[in-house]
Amino acid sequence: MSVSRRLVLKNLGLAAGVVVLTSRAARGAEASHLDVKDPTAIALGYVENAAQVDVKKYPDYAAGSNCENCLQLQGIAGNNYRPCGLFPGKLVAVSGWCKSWTPEM
Repeated sequence: MSVSRRLVLKNLGLAAGVVVLTSRAARGAEASHLDVKDPTAIALGYVENAAQVDVKKYPDYAAGSNCENCLQLQGIAGNNYRPCGLFPGKLVAVSGWCKSWTPEM
């Protein structure tokens, strides 16, 4: 079976087009904000505003702790919602808090 240069170049062009289209789609798909009613958010006691933490339910909460100063927070500083290692594919409020809060080092 012989393979022509034209066939190889055509297939390479098609493959490159598929790669470009899928990478554009992946970049264009923006993560959504974490819903406080999400089962994982409920399990971890996530709130969008740390001032709303029920200190009776979460006695380990320390005033001043929030997602912005948590080790799990990712992304670019300055954004009000950023990715979190605990909630893949979701964005958390930097003013939020959950019981897995870990101080930055």
